[in-house]
Amino acid sequence: MPGGGTYGWVRKRSSGGWEHIVDETVGGTGVTAGGTDVPAGAGSVPAGVRGADGLDGVELRHLRAFMAVAEERSFTHAADRLRVGQPALTRTVRALEETLATRLLDRTTRRVEPTEDGRRLYAELAPLLPRLAAALRAHGGQPVLRLGFTSLLPGACAALNAEFEAATGAGVRLVRRDTPLAGLDTGESDIAVLRGDALPDADVRTRVLLREPRVAAVGRSAAAGALARRRVLDWAELADHPLVVNTVTGSTRPELWPADRRPRLACTADNFDEWLEAVAAGHGVGVAPQEVAERHTHPGIRFVRLKNAPPVTVRLALPTRGAHPLAERFFGWGGTGGAEGRGGG
Repeated sequence: MPGGGTYGWVRKRSSGGWEHIVDETVGGTGVTAGGTDVPAGAGSVPAGVRGADGLDGVELRHLRAFMAVAEERSFTHAADRLRVGQPALTRTVRALEETLATRLLDRTTRRVEPTEDGRRLYAELAPLLPRLAAALRAHGGQPVLRLGFTSLLPGACAALNAEFEAATGAGVRLVRRDTPLAGLDTGESDIAVLRGDALPDADVRTRVLLREPRVAAVGRSAAAGALARRRVLDWAELADHPLVVNTVTGSTRPELWPADRRPRLACTADNFDEWLEAVAAGHGVGVAPQEVAERHTHPGIRFVRLKNAPPVTVRLALPTRGAHPLAERFFGWGGTGGAEGRGGG
C-alpha cells in the first residue's frame, strides 16, 4: 500500500445525515477504494460492505433463500418449501455469500449447517423479514391472517377458516413450517395450530382447539408383521416395542407411558416424512393422530386402531405480546376451552 499505512474502514460525514463509509489507507496517503452510504451514527460497518459495490445486488429473494436453507438444514427441503428448483436455490444462496464476501453455510453430503456468520445473520434477519412482510401486507388490500401448522392441518380447521373469513372479510393463508412453533417464533405465522404441549419456555398463549384419537403406525416388514395383522392394539402393549419419534413436530414420546414400563426409543426423526419412512423401514412402531391414517397412505405401513391411548391435544397458539389483531380475533373465535396462558398446559 502507498505510504505503508493500515488498510481499514473510515467514516466520512456527508450531507443529509448520512455517513459515507470508505476503504482507505489509514495513516498513509488516504487512497479511497470505494464505499457505501449508511445512516449517521450507525453501529459497526455492515458485514456486507466489501468495496465499491457495498450491498448492491442483495435482494429479498437472496435473504429468503438463505433463511429457508438455514431453517430446513437442507437445500432440497428449502427448495420444496420455496417452490423453486434446487439448482436455482443453490445459485441464489451462493450469490448472497459472494456479495457479503463470507461463507454463510457449511455444506456436507448429509446436512447443511450455518456458519458463525450465518447464525449471526439469521438471528438479525429472523425478526426483520416478517416485520417487512407485515408492513407490505398492511398496504396490500385485503387483510390476511397467516395460520401456521406443521405436518398436518386438522380437518376441522377448514370450516373454522371459512367461518372466520366470512365473518371478518379477511383471508386466511396457510403456512406450513415443520418447527415446534410452526413459524410463530420466527414471525412467519401470526397464529399457529400445534399438537401436544407447547414448549414450556415458549412466549405464547394457547387454548385447546380439539382433541384427536391416536393410532399406531406399524411397518409391514417381517419384524412387525404380526402387529400389522392386528385390528386393535392396546396402548400398554406398545411399551414392549421400540418407538420411532418425531422429535420436532411429533406429539408422542416415551414419557407418555408409566415410568416403570416405557417403550425403548428406536430412532428419532426431524420431520413427518422421515418418521414415516423410518416406520416403513421397520425401525420401530410409530404413534400418530388418527387423521394421519385417514389422509396418508404408505405401501409399507398399516395404521392400527389404539385403545386406552391418551388423545392428542390440538391447540391454537399466538404470541404473548404484540399479536396481530386478526390473530387475536381468530384466537377467540375457535377453541373448546379457555385460554391457558403462557406456554400452554
